[in-house]
Amino acid sequence: MKKDPNKGYIALLGWSLNAVEAAEKFDRRYVVVAPDWAEAYCQEHDIPYVPWNFERLNDRSMEIAQTLKDMGVDVSVPLYEETVEWAGAINSVLLDNPRLLGQAMLMRDKSLMKRRAQLGGIRVGIFEEAHDREDVIRFLKRVNQTLLKLDGDPNDPIHLKAFDKAGCLGHRVIRTPDEVDAIPDEEFPSLMESHLDGWEFAVEAWIHDGKICFLNLSEYVTLGYSVYVPASPDLEQYRPQITQQIEKLIKTFDIEFGMIHPEYFVTSDGEMYFGEVAYRPPGFKVFELLERVYEGFNAYQATMLVFDPKATTEEVKAYFPKEVVDAKGHAGCFGVYPRRRVVSQLEIPEETEDHPYFESHELTAPMEEVVTKRTAFGTHWGLIYFMGDDPKEMHRLLKRQEELDFYV
Repeated sequence: MKKDPNKGYIALLGWSLNAVEAAEKFDRRYVVVAPDWAEAYCQEHDIPYVPWNFERLNDRSMEIAQTLKDMGVDVSVPLYEETVEWAGAINSVLLDNPRLLGQAMLMRDKSLMKRRAQLGGIRVGIFEEAHDREDVIRFLKRVNQTLLKLDGDPNDPIHLKAFDKAGCLGHRVIRTPDEVDAIPDEEFPSLMESHLDGWEFAVEAWIHDGKICFLNLSEYVTLGYSVYVPASPDLEQYRPQITQQIEKLIKTFDIEFGMIHPEYFVTSDGEMYFGEVAYRPPGFKVFELLERVYEGFNAYQATMLVFDPKATTEEVKAYFPKEVVDAKGHAGCFGVYPRRRVVSQLEIPEETEDHPYFESHELTAPMEEVVTKRTAFGTHWGLIYFMGDDPKEMHRLLKRQEELDFYV
């Protein structure tokens, strides 16, 4: 695609093939900033590339911002959790706005994030930092005391989360003091929070000039396993309240531009509780699912557009489809975890493959026979994609996959 020199020049932080392909087909100049293992691929495919190791923080860390500035880059876009702070630091230089670094730090530290949300009048559960196992046991006891539990009543669970990891990584559910013993030392300090009974869902919101240009609701069937877009009418009915919540979030976190991915709970009486917010694309290939249902829409291009300081309001408006109305059906995906301790081959169940909603999968044959025990939520072995018209059937189908064996 021909690049327009009057539009923004964008640095993509991190590596995502789909993001690179989207940038290739977009009318803006771009450069990929990724670790040196990406170099050979970029050279071979003529992809503009600058090497950078995001894991190394030292006195040369500001160098990347200067390098990009000298190249004439206008803005950097984080592609995954570990590059959010880097984007904040780089953009504070490129856009001459030091507050962007502080904002990125808030988006990376779950405990600071919850405090900021609370200050903005956003509902959150009870939370505290844990520095050791004693803190966790004390918090578990205190939460259950607050809930007026009697001796012998089962405990209400608490959640333990890594301060700065993406999504389900490092997330544990703790019900008894015995489970606390299993937490390794390196997981501290971490965030503890009370369990919120309710329907958890995610939002993807694209923001330009402090206003929402597109808001998607992603419906989890089971957290860590499955999601589909757009959400069912049951969840979509809350769209007006959810939009208000996102506007409050934008105001509280001073978000002028970009793409955010917050998670919320709706309780049975319709109250909204804030879980957390990320300043990057969501996991579980939600961008790809959105592209599947909204024809001609590319979520990566949309993200580059709202980050670009040179994008006009008219251009932004014209790019986005109309939520839900323009969607051609529902697209969902399921993350497969082996259910057996020993597996020898990949075998897609017939009922999955024969279902009219089944589209494709990206599962590979097992590398090892013994399945490593999952710590916390763990990482799935690959995704299966579905597409169909009926959200109820999509919901049932995604739930059903949890009972099937894909690795035998």
